[in-house]
Amino acid sequence: MTSRRPQRSDVSKLIWNIGEIIEHLSAAWELQPGDLVYTGTPEGVAAVVAGDTLVGGVEGLTDISVKIQPA
Repeated sequence: MTSRRPQRSDVSKLIWNIGEIIEHLSAAWELQPGDLVYTGTPEGVAAVVAGDTLVGGVEGLTDISVKIQPA
């Protein structure tokens, strides 16, 4: 398995701030507690492949971790 550098970024690099994103999305869909909003990828992006583990987090909440399995 190839060792890859983790991608790291934060919401300050988004084009729109969190409030604007929620405002636009909630005009089209009813958002519920627990909904996830995917905003895109940060700099240094690479393809996701089987064996990768994706980890995300929000300060004050438990991290989420997903391991990509082969098809």
